[in-house]
Formats: sequence, structure tokens, C-alpha cells
Amino acid sequence: MDSEDPGADLPDWLRPVEQAARDIEASDLTRFVPPPGGDARRGAVLMLFGEGPQGGELLLTERAHDMRSHPGQVSFPGGSVDPGEDVVEAALREAKEEVGVDPSSVTVFGRLPELWLPPSNFAVTPILGWWSAPTEVSVVSRAEVHAIHHVPLAELVDPEHRVTVQMPMGDYRSPGFLIGPDHDVILWGFTGGIIARLLDFLGWAVPWDESRVRDLPSYMFTGRERRAAALLDIDDDQRRGGAR
Repeated sequence: MDSEDPGADLPDWLRPVEQAARDIEASDLTRFVPPPGGDARRGAVLMLFGEGPQGGELLLTERAHDMRSHPGQVSFPGGSVDPGEDVVEAALREAKEEVGVDPSSVTVFGRLPELWLPPSNFAVTPILGWWSAPTEVSVVSRAEVHAIHHVPLAELVDPEHRVTVQMPMGDYRSPGFLIGPDHDVILWGFTGGIIARLLDFLGWAVPWDESRVRDLPSYMFTGRERRAAALLDIDDDQRRGGAR
């Protein structure tokens, strides 16, 4: 595993992301930052960039559909920072535990600002990694991970794969992406917000039809008692009772 190294041997297409990590501020991604002196739990996620048949891509996981918390949610590998770990170590450990990513195959080249999820009181640091020597990955635990997605950046930028996500109850809306082999898997929430905001900051985003609305599938809900507020994420432009 390489430590964060601005001089890492990155492909040219990834250089703007490296620069963005130096320039971006939390306010470019969200209005939620950990309050000073707070007791937020620390977490980390791994934004792992690789290169596939269509060029640059991101590694994402789809949570098991029967989990009690956020079933079916698409996310970066990640989780809580354990005692004695830093955020880089935590992100790499979680990626190994969830889908078998070999930490030695990852070059860490930066990080995004720490972001706060108020409902769960998590302060999450996205770690940027370049998969310089990709290794085979697979679902380690079916109880936690339903599928692994290697999502081309070209598809995330394509306006045909952008949607506004709407919860079937309540009035929460969020920018989203359609991913997967059949583009029928909805990427939204915290992870979708990071990606959407980063694409905007990089100048890579392409105008898309924000009136194209998709409801979340029923398997993403554990019951109607779940409040929409429990799903607040880093989307800074969320609107209640109207389009974003």
C-alpha cells in the first residue's frame, strides 16, 4: 500500500481528481460538517478508481436487499474507524473485508474533506485510491453485499443515466444514477451525492433532465415507520415538497 503521494503514477484522466482533492472544500460537497467539539463517530470510505474496457471506473458495492439498515443501497466500501486505526487504514480494511480488495494493490493519492451524516452522527472521510494493480474481488459476505459494480465514469456522466430519486412516501428527492449491466440499479443518497458533487466540481457533469423521476424500489425499505429524515445524506440541494 502506498501512502498518499501527490507524485503517484496516476493515469492522465485521474489527475484532475488528484488536483480536486487538494482544492475542494467540504462546502463544495455538503452543508453538513462535523460540529466543533462534537462526539461524532469516525468513519471512512474508499473511492477506488480503476481502469476498465470503457476507461476510468469506480468500484461500488450494493448492500444486501434484506439488511435492516439501508437495504440495497449502493455505496463505497467503508465503515467505522476502529481503535488504533487512521482513516486510510480503515477504508482499506473495510474494502478487503467486504469484497476482498488487496490493500497492497491500491495507491492512495488523496482524500476528500470530512463529511457529516447528522442522523447517524458519523463523520466520514472519503479516501481516494488508484487501483494500480487490480486484483480479483468477490462478495465476501452475502449477508452484507448483494453485488459488486465496476461503474464506468463515462456512464456516470452520461445524462441518460441521471435521474431524480424520489422516496415513495414523504417528499424527499435526491440526484441519482442508474448503474449496473441493465442500468436498473439506483445509486443515490450519500454515495450518489458525493459523486454528483465531485463531477460538478471537476466540470465533468453534463446537463441532464432533472424532471425524470424514479421512485426507490420497495426492497430499499424495512417498513413505513422509517422516517425520511433518517436517510438525509450529503446532497446539498435536497428539497422537500418540490424538485431540487
